[in-house]
Amino acid sequence: MMSFHARQRLILASTSPYRRQLLERLGLDFEIARPEVDETPQMGEPAKRLVQRLALAKADAVSTKNENTWVVGSDQVAVLDDRIIGKPGGQAAATAQLNAMSGRSVEFLTAVCLAGPDSRRLCALDITTVRFRSLQADEIERYLQCERPYDCAGSFKSEGLGICLFEAIDSRDPTGLIGLPLIATARLLREAGFALP
Repeated sequence: MMSFHARQRLILASTSPYRRQLLERLGLDFEIARPEVDETPQMGEPAKRLVQRLALAKADAVSTKNENTWVVGSDQVAVLDDRIIGKPGGQAAATAQLNAMSGRSVEFLTAVCLAGPDSRRLCALDITTVRFRSLQADEIERYLQCERPYDCAGSFKSEGLGICLFEAIDSRDPTGLIGLPLIATARLLREAGFALP
């Protein structure tokens, strides 16, 4: 992978293959580290605060162990009727999520934070609204059998076959829905001193 900025070290605080693939698109060398962060929501915590807190916590968890390094942390939640929808973990929960979202609009909040030297913190939030088609039980079953999106908030992969479940996507950044809003991430990296186009 070609690096445009050789002097600054960059770490992605995530083991998500989706976030790794997205960050690779920016052409920077980076390392991967697993952030040890409790992702349990606090009592009564709004989704926007939760996703921003967790993105920063992930970046900070890795940053404290790596001096003079910039760390990218990100987190995403889906929200339906003011209720947070997480990763389903299995088919039964995924089926329930897709049934609940059928014919409805769901907000996906994706936060990204950079933690850097001298306690510098740069953060951004992307909000994408997905309008789901009215989904039939057999469509949901076929989709889940094909893609098994059990590690994805909202039980779909928009970059794959999941796009067939939608009527529309309202977004400022299509990569935000996949898990790392690259427009915001690139802006924050430029602000941190990384050379990007």
